[in-house]
This record gives sequence, structure tokens and C-alpha cells, in this order.
Amino acid sequence: MRILAVLLATALSLAAATRHVRVIERTDVLAGASTGPAGPYERLVMKAEFAVDPKLPANRIIADLDLAPKSEDGLVEFSADAIVLKPRDPAKGNGTILFEVSNRGGMGLLRTFDIGAANDEFGDRYLLEQGYTLVWVGWQFDVPAKQALKLYTPIARRADGQPIVGLIRSEYIPSTRSTTMPLADRNHVAYAPIDQNDAEARLTVRATPESAPRPIPRAAWKFADDASIALPAGFEPGRIYELVYRAQNPPIAGLGPAAIRDFISYLRHGGASVTSALGDQPRYLKRAIGFGTSQSGRFLRTFLYDGFNADEKGRIVFDGVWPHVAGAGRGSFNIRFAQPSRDGHPMMNLFYPTDLFPFTDLPESDPDTGVKAGLLDRTLNTPGAPKIFYTNGSYEYWGRAASLIHTTADGKHDAPLPSTTRIYFLAGTQHGPNARPERNHTQNRANPSDYRWTLRALLEAMNAWIKDGVEPPASEYPRVDRGELATVETLRLPRMPGVEPPRHIYSAYHLDFGPEFQSAGVVSIEPPKVGKPFPQLVSKVGAEDGNEVAGVRSVDLRAPLATYSGWNLRSGDIGAPDRLADMIGSFIPYAKTKAEREKSRDPRPSIEERYRSREDYLAKVKTAAADLARQRFLREADIPRVVEAAGARWDLVMK
Repeated sequence: MRILAVLLATALSLAAATRHVRVIERTDVLAGASTGPAGPYERLVMKAEFAVDPKLPANRIIADLDLAPKSEDGLVEFSADAIVLKPRDPAKGNGTILFEVSNRGGMGLLRTFDIGAANDEFGDRYLLEQGYTLVWVGWQFDVPAKQALKLYTPIARRADGQPIVGLIRSEYIPSTRSTTMPLADRNHVAYAPIDQNDAEARLTVRATPESAPRPIPRAAWKFADDASIALPAGFEPGRIYELVYRAQNPPIAGLGPAAIRDFISYLRHGGASVTSALGDQPRYLKRAIGFGTSQSGRFLRTFLYDGFNADEKGRIVFDGVWPHVAGAGRGSFNIRFAQPSRDGHPMMNLFYPTDLFPFTDLPESDPDTGVKAGLLDRTLNTPGAPKIFYTNGSYEYWGRAASLIHTTADGKHDAPLPSTTRIYFLAGTQHGPNARPERNHTQNRANPSDYRWTLRALLEAMNAWIKDGVEPPASEYPRVDRGELATVETLRLPRMPGVEPPRHIYSAYHLDFGPEFQSAGVVSIEPPKVGKPFPQLVSKVGAEDGNEVAGVRSVDLRAPLATYSGWNLRSGDIGAPDRLADMIGSFIPYAKTKAEREKSRDPRPSIEERYRSREDYLAKVKTAAADLARQRFLREADIPRVVEAAGARWDLVMK
């Protein structure tokens, strides 16, 4: 492996906000082997240094930027980790940057599109064969220390130099009995309490998201350190614990989206040090697609909402933006005392600033407040307006309020879409693809449906749309006007033996975080005042198979062996067994024979009644796959592997 430690100690100042780029390490990808027309690839590990002018309109959208320390020339300086995988000869690439918004400091792009063995980083080398330049930039300041990508951002302070103090809310829903509670989400860096003996810090507990919290006496718990509290009596599984305490010195989180904006602009338009750092890359990079999964998809929705898709000179950043499995959410990415990892699920991270009005691209009216706004109000009619794909699975309708991106706020009508937006519902899938069909503290087996084959086809469609103007497939999602949506109360699931139907759904609520939240990103009410929920709808299902009737229906649903759902229920061992499991769907196989079906009183036709043999089943899979390819939801080249995977599924179910 060839390693070149190139430190550009004398990196020159650039015209844009990216001031310096240091190449820390340069290595050959796959030992320098060529994977296709783009030839060999190389990996560059870099540190990017930025300086933004608080006076420029493009930077006025960054919360608390005026409170950041300034350099002698009045600029705010910060830096970020960056990684680029590019053709060694940039002239052989396809001219498109494929940028992944890092999810909690990690890199998942290759696992999403380069399908292969779990222990093979590059899978089948699909992205390299296609010639994409792959890019990651650290945007999150509080990721765990071992993660590859991080933002290094200054601290906001008051004009007189005194620290800024604010409220922090931590939430904990244990799966096992324990006596300690982390202050941060998962394994992230926590905000330290100002005073571990603060008598005003408040801990509460409640049984369900809707129930009233019960205070736990201050004497019953204590801060164990700057990152956790201790409750000697113990935290009970499935209960919702909330701690509100005071912290100080908020990082300027909004410099994260600014880092992405300015680094992509740097790659596309260049500067004095680009040639030495990346080769003559800007000459060949003509387009950029921004892709993000889950948290990173919500980041992209916030990126568009805040207006970051134009650089300081007003030039477009991403020609295509693709939030994947983000539901209707945005997030805590550009506010004071941000907790970017906090999301929102049926039993995790409740009532954080995630699912907030507006939800639709075009302006919509909130019937309860009278407010009219759209997600793209700062973006759509500007030079920074991109083409957009939204892809969501079934779980996002159950656990991430996804129906709100295409219905009116009252749930009664379909909302209009811009001509530059497509919405694709990946029917019958859970949050993450290709899960092992096992019970993981759930009542049903996890959903193994693999939507990555569809994502590969859609990537080709997105690139053709922004490169050649070729229209992508029409949107496919459940619609009100076609009667394809239902509430959880009106959904008619077949009565499957041994399966408890879901009775609750995740809801987005009207939340009040205080008078300065909308205008300045300042939270002054914690927990927020919770108002009415917005209506949540899910796709209707077929009476005979229990599978969803609308959207992009994969071969799993067109030639089914089971009911594939986006919902599952928690098992009793982790508490709250009547509530939805976070991010996990269900795989509920059909009976093998008619006799078995009749014995269990399963109304769904058995596998024996659906297919004459394994060969008959695979023939139907091939027909379904060919139809998906004609619709451009599956690549022709991927059909043999899709059929092979279906055969393995048959063997698993029949075994």
C-alpha cells in the first residue's frame, strides 16, 4: 500500500470559505487494482480549515455565529475531518461527487450501495465501477472519540465574555434494570452540568409517551460524574426517564452544515491549493449529489430548510439531494446547545426538536396555528434549488411520521409536490435493510427485505436527471385520493396467529420550546410544552397477504413468502410490550401448507397454495424483477442476484 504523508504546511488562502486543506494520508484503494473504466482509486484523509464571514447573508443563517470568537480579520475559524475516495486519474471519473452526510461520525455509503459480504468494505465495487468521487466531511462536534469524522467548532460566548448558560434535557429508556443513566444520547459526548449539586436539576419518570411525568425526589439520585447520573433504587426497563439540568459553553453547531457547504464548493470550484491536494479535480467534477440515511437524511432536510444549499457566492452546492429514511424529520443541527444525535422514535428520544412543522416542500397551512410555510421556502426559487429524492420505508410511516411529507397537515388531502421532487415509498421495509430474520427483543422476527437494490437503480436515475435531464420514475407513495392510506385504528390487518397487532403509532406533535426557538434557535422551555399531534397515516395492506398495496413494491411483496411490515412490538423482557419497537419491522412467514394454515386459522394463503414449487416461485420472482427493471426501480444487471437472494429466502422459510 502506497502511503504519502503530505502536510501542506504552507497551504494558500482560498477565495471561498475553505481556507486550507491538509492531506494527512494518501493510500491506494484495493492495493491499486482497477475496478472499471475509472481505473484505480485512492483514499485521501484530510483536515479542512474554514473561515466564514458573519456579515455575509449566506452565513447569517448560522445560529449564534455573532457570538463566536473572531480572528483579526473578523472571521470565524473552525475545522473538520474529511475523507475523499477518488479515481487516481480524475479525468476517468464520471464527473459526479457522491457525498454522504456522516451518520454520527461513521461512513455507511459503501455498505448502502456496494452490496457484498459484511466483512468486505467495498462489496461488489459498484460505486467505484461507476466512477463516482466519494466524499465525507465531519459536521458533528459531539461524536465519540474513536469515530473517523468530526467537526472542531468554537464555543459561543456572550458579548461581555461571560459563558452562555442553558437547559439540557437528557432522556433514558433502559432495556434492562440499571442504576446509572447517561446524559448524552447513546455513546456521544455529553454536556457537563455546571454544578453537580444543583438543587434545581429535575428527574422525572413516566410509563408512556402520553402519560404525565412523575418527579423523582432530588435526594434519591445524584450526578455520578459529568456524563451520567446514579439512581440507587434503579431505573426500570421500558420506563421513560427525563433529566433537565443546566450546562454552559454551547458549541456553534451550525458550522457543521457550513463545513459541508464550503467543502463541496471547494471541490467543485477550486482554489489555490486544490491541485496539489486532490489533483486537477475541479476541472472534472461537474455535479454533486448529497445523500444521507436516517439522522443524516434529517440533516439534509434541515440543510435545505435553513438555506445552506447555496455557497457564499450564491452557487449551488448539491445538484441532487437525497434524504433516505428520514421520515418527516429535521433535527438539532443548527441551534444553541444542540444534541445532533437525538432523533425521535416510538420509544426513544421523545419530544426533541425533530419533527417540526413545516413538513412538505411547498408551503402548507397548520390548521391549529394558522402558520403557513414550506420546507423549501429558502431554497426552491433560488440558484441553490436542487433535484430531490425522498425515500422512506414502511417503518418511517409507523415510527417517523413520514406521511406528513406528502399530505396536508390535517391528513385529509394529498399535498402538491414541486416538479423537482420525487417521493418513493419502499413498501414492506424496516429502517435498515437486509436484517437477520430473528427476534431482537421483539415479538416478531425482524424484517429482512433488502431495499438496497432499489437504491442503486435510483442513484442511476438521480445522476441521469442532473447530468442529462432524463426524468426519473414518477413518484410512488400511498395517496389519499386513491384511498391507500389509513390510521392505525382503521388499518385492516389479517388476523395472523400468534401476532399481536399494533395499537399505537409514533406521532409528531406541536412543540413549544420557547419564544426564541424559531427565530434564533434558543431553547428556553425544557421539556417543551406539548400540544396536539399531527395526523399520522400508514399504507393500507392487502387482506390476503398483509402486505402494503402502494409504493415501490419489491419482489418480496410481488412474489411473497411472508407478511413484511414496518412495525414490530417490543418484547416483554425490555418493558412496554404494547409499544412499537424502534426501527424494526416484522417478518411473518406464511404457513407452508394448506393443512398447516387451516390448523392455525391463518387467513393468508399458504406457500403451497401460492406456488407449485420452488421453481414456480423463482419464475414469479424473475417476472416481478423484470417488471421493476422496466419501471427503473431495479437494475437489469442486478436481477440475477435478486433472484438468488429470493431462492435463499425460500430455503430459509421452507426449512
